[in-house]
Amino acid sequence: MVFTTAINFVRSKGPDEFWRKRKIFKIAAAFRGRSRNCYSLAIRSVHRALVYATKGRKLKKIDMANLWETRLQAACEQHNIGYDIFRESLSRLNVMLNRKAIVDLACWEPYTFKALTDVARKKSLR
Repeated sequence: MVFTTAINFVRSKGPDEFWRKRKIFKIAAAFRGRSRNCYSLAIRSVHRALVYATKGRKLKKIDMANLWETRLQAACEQHNIGYDIFRESLSRLNVMLNRKAIVDLACWEPYTFKALTDVARKKSLR
């Protein structure tokens, strides 16, 4: 665009505003009502949604850790060994498996998990 005066240049919104709004409307496409079409409402809704998404990522990690903890306690109880004894015995044996890996073993490889609990029980008795 060619402007003959600086006033017209200042008043011109230009392509930047179009793409900025387009980015917001793209995120707001799944919303309902005017918050999907009206920019002033869309910007508020998108900002709030992004805040919730950020919080949700942290909460998901906490929820998964709690789930692994519960499953691991149930699996240890099923094999008649305390969870604390099991974890302490594995650390003494230098078995460096995290909770997720141990829970996956308990769910999908029960014989391997039983072998781990047997080894942990023998170590705890000594």
